[in-house]
Amino acid sequence: MDVLEAVRKRRSIRRYKRVPVEDEKLLKVLEAARLAPSADNRQPWRFIVVKDPKVREELVRAHGKRWLAEAPIVIVACALPGEAWIRRDGEEYWKVDVAIAVEHMVLVAVDLGLATCWACSFNETEVKNILGVPGEARVVALLALGYPDEVKGEVAERRELKDVVCLDKWCWS
Repeated sequence: MDVLEAVRKRRSIRRYKRVPVEDEKLLKVLEAARLAPSADNRQPWRFIVVKDPKVREELVRAHGKRWLAEAPIVIVACALPGEAWIRRDGEEYWKVDVAIAVEHMVLVAVDLGLATCWACSFNETEVKNILGVPGEARVVALLALGYPDEVKGEVAERRELKDVVCLDKWCWS
C-alpha cells in the first residue's frame, strides 16, 4: 500500500485480538522508528517493547485505561532530552523527534495489517518507575500494537485543506 493509503486507513484501535505479533513484523515496525528523521539527526529516542502481560497490567495503573493491557505489545517511546537538538530560541525538539518516530511505526503497522493506538495521558513518574527509566529520560508516549479486534468506519471529521493551509503567509484572522 502507498503511504497516503496507510494514512487514510489508520485508526486508533483499542480492542486487540489475543494473537501474538510476529517478531518479523515487530522488527519492521521498530525499523521504521529507527529510520525516522530527527532534528540535526540527533535520534534522541529510545523504545521499550513491553510484551510481558504483568508489566502491561502495571502500565494500566499508570494510564488508567484497561484496553492498554489487551494489546499484545506496548511500545514505550522515550526521549533523552540531553541528546536532542535545541533551536536557537531554546525550544527543545525531543518531543517532536519522538513523535515523528512513533508515527512512522504507526504507518508501517497499518501496512502490515496491525493496529495501534497512541496513549499520552499517563502518569510519567509511574511509567518510569515500572520500567526502570532513568531520571533524565522522558516518556513521550505509549503505543499499543496488535491485530485489531474491532472495525472502525470512516476517519473522524477533518478540516478541509483550505481551512488549514495558506500560501506564502498566514491567512487566518
